[in-house]
Amino acid sequence: MQYGPAVRRRRLGTELRLLRTRAGLTSIEVARLVDWHQSKVSRIETGASGVKPADVRKLLDTYQVDDAGLRELLLALAGSEDGGGRHNWWHAYRGVLPPTYRDFISLESQASGMRTLETSVVPGLLQIPEYARAVTRAAVEGLEDDKLDALVEVRLARQDVLRGDPPMELSAVLDEGVLRREVGGPDIMARQLGHLVEAAALPQVRLQVLPFTAGAHIGITGPFVIFSFRSTSDLDVVVLDHLTSSLYLERKEDLRAYVEAFKTLQIHALSPEDSLDYIAGLAHAQPSARKEAPCPHCLGTYLPVPHCAVCAGGAAAAARE
Repeated sequence: MQYGPAVRRRRLGTELRLLRTRAGLTSIEVARLVDWHQSKVSRIETGASGVKPADVRKLLDTYQVDDAGLRELLLALAGSEDGGGRHNWWHAYRGVLPPTYRDFISLESQASGMRTLETSVVPGLLQIPEYARAVTRAAVEGLEDDKLDALVEVRLARQDVLRGDPPMELSAVLDEGVLRREVGGPDIMARQLGHLVEAAALPQVRLQVLPFTAGAHIGITGPFVIFSFRSTSDLDVVVLDHLTSSLYLERKEDLRAYVEAFKTLQIHALSPEDSLDYIAGLAHAQPSARKEAPCPHCLGTYLPVPHCAVCAGGAAAAARE
């Protein structure tokens, strides 16, 4: 498996930390043995900074690691910071992507699962182009058209993770306000809601709506993302987005708190089946798309509640509408 820079650094740091603890050494002791500042050891182990193969070799020798396969793997992780291939496609957009966004995409491209609470907009992985453009234009004031086009391209390219082999598993809880906020106008919003219905039919996507009637809830402080990785849970991370920066939480207690919060939100949200019905109903209610929104049951034309003509058994149900 090929790792993006952010995931690569974190995986390497995790492995080196485990090897250090198995060797019975503290980071201060290691720093003294290799003649480094202790902060350098900490930055390497947390993935906060890159590390040269020569430095990894020095650490492996200090920890008396003789396993040739393990040494080769860790040296390869250290020696490919610039990477290559599909997992670094975003490098072509360096001119418009801030470092924090590049790091987020790197994590996303390697994650096996994403759990997300969204309170304002549809998750980027599920946005249609027109919706993505409207969101991006509103989020970044004074954006030039060419940069806007590039950012929309990036957002759409990110969606390839849902079509990978294997695909990422996406579990999203959407506050009802996400569905009722008319981004881009009624026509775009109707098509966006219809796209959500189609996406929810995919086996790797689980959508739940948190209705207004749920009242105050544990996610009221804001949206968050939890990335999980197939290789080890030690790489799991929570991402909190702010206006000018992102916060990454990796401590076990922080991860545990957000995982439990997400479980609580799922309990209070509508079931995936009821959420699908609800989203399709909202799509149908959009004035510009009453006859275009997909049915939650057969993805045909959605008629007013509760079922389409196909699901209800034929033309009789259609005639009543």
